[in-house]
Amino acid sequence: MAEVTETLLDASGLTCPMPLLKAKQALNGMPPGALLRVIATDPGSVRDFEVFSAQSGNALLESRQEDGSYFYLLEKKDG
Repeated sequence: MAEVTETLLDASGLTCPMPLLKAKQALNGMPPGALLRVIATDPGSVRDFEVFSAQSGNALLESRQEDGSYFYLLEKKDG
């Protein structure tokens, strides 16, 4: 079984829609099944990532808030 790669994207300080745009760019360059962990500080990113996941087919495995930061874990869809 191939090892799953995980990439960290720190989008702290960026405002909507930049965290999501940066995440989309990162996912485009990743193989299917790869994981993208995103850190953001924009509260609007919560809805952005939920909608993006639902529309794109990339799985949102984690979405949590802690100390004013938002953490997401996305899995690149197959194909």
